[in-house]
Amino acid sequence: MDTAVALVKTYLQANGYFTVTEYPILEGMNEANPRTVTDVDILAIRFPGAGGYTTPTETGGFQIDPDPALDPTDDMIDVIIGEVKEGHAMLNHAATEPEVLTAVLRRFGHLDDEVSGPVVDELIHEGRAVRPGGIRVRLVVFASKPPNHSNPIFEWISLGEIASWMTDQVRKHWNVVKSVQSNDPILSFMVLFEKAARGEA
Repeated sequence: MDTAVALVKTYLQANGYFTVTEYPILEGMNEANPRTVTDVDILAIRFPGAGGYTTPTETGGFQIDPDPALDPTDDMIDVIIGEVKEGHAMLNHAATEPEVLTAVLRRFGHLDDEVSGPVVDELIHEGRAVRPGGIRVRLVVFASKPPNHSNPIFEWISLGEIASWMTDQVRKHWNVVKSVQSNDPILSFMVLFEKAARGEA
């Protein structure tokens, strides 16, 4: 997995999102030879109120307040279709193709054409859409630099701000985080870095 994608994945998970990375969109040329049209860097879904919990028991968790940059909502399910760029924020051309967006939306569950069509149209023209039943879908680009044109349809979140937010959360919750055993390379590195900075074993 690309390092920048891994950073965004860890960040979204810390904010209560379930994530899928580098999701391939296939085109069935024929049954024997499907081809990959594009890879979507990251798909994420967050349910209202997600982000941890607090409890006095020894097996309890801890609450992480979601990053305001994600525009969190506790009124709707939030779905992010994300691109990750180490340069300027931009969408790949395939990310705004109706067939690709329809395939991505159907990754999350069955959608009738009469529902998916209007949602896809809104995504292409507005960068976000609200599905019946209280589901918000957004195009978000996570990048090192801002878009090089004004008024993009997508939302932009800085990779630098993501790294700063993650560092702040590790320090804020250090008494809990320092004991976490994780296979997540980003979280493991950040914990190791903080231990080294503190001179702890």
